[in-house]
Amino acid sequence: MVTTTLRGGPGVGVEALECAAELGAVYVPREGYCIEDLITAYGVQGVLAVGTKRVSLFYVQSGAGRLRTPFPKGEEESGAESDGGAEINSGVTVLKEFYFHPGTAKLRIKNVLYGKPDQMVQAMGLRPGDSVLDCTLGLGADAYVAGFVTGPDGRVLGLEKSAVLAAVVGHGLRRWFLEPEPLLQATMRRIEVKAADHLDYLSKAPAGGFDVVYFDPFFGTPVKGAFQVVPLRAIGETSPLTSEAVKEAVRVARRRVVMKERRGGGECARLGFERVVGGRYARVAYGVIEK
Repeated sequence: MVTTTLRGGPGVGVEALECAAELGAVYVPREGYCIEDLITAYGVQGVLAVGTKRVSLFYVQSGAGRLRTPFPKGEEESGAESDGGAEINSGVTVLKEFYFHPGTAKLRIKNVLYGKPDQMVQAMGLRPGDSVLDCTLGLGADAYVAGFVTGPDGRVLGLEKSAVLAAVVGHGLRRWFLEPEPLLQATMRRIEVKAADHLDYLSKAPAGGFDVVYFDPFFGTPVKGAFQVVPLRAIGETSPLTSEAVKEAVRVARRRVVMKERRGGGECARLGFERVVGGRYARVAYGVIEK
């Protein structure tokens, strides 16, 4: 279900209608109702609220019971910057909010500017003008960093199987309002987002269509302290990467296929990534298939 934020400005209703049409979801005018009331009245597990500054997904945590405590009106529109998620614990169950936030991507970009190594960039062997297909967009942080390195002459296309997640992150990349630096704003705006299953997309893509094809699938065991990915485990695609997808990626990539995994997770060996790179003490590693 799609609605607007309580203080949505002119045009927000139209944008929410368009968003609902893209998702094949029902649009419900907000009319002052709180999110909890809408979830209860319509019997849905989540509501996408479209505002002028951001799009938020409010969802009931899996396994939780019926909502009973009213959600504080207007709280979802506070505009406060945090880590891309928030939660309201009613004492009975939990209503969580997920919205786009660039996370640590900006810090990684600054490190690149200062000449410090970024393990993902090195694993990809990225150069200005490269094209990158990010098959598991998620929060969009890796696509953001890749987009900065490839520059205005490059291309970064992010695929996300969850249409709702693609809507939230795509809107954030187009509208993120807390980035004052024009160069970084322009980088965000260049990233293309498409709601699609990566295997479906790869199987139809032409051979050699991208310089680099990239995967960042969910780790079987979460990395300690990686709180920013917690919402993705509830709303994102958590299935393991398949050998069929890797085979198609090798066909579509001109230079490299790269996969991120938890160090020692065994996925690189299972999927045929013969070269593994990354810092000795890093919590993640990158498998590389070169052509």
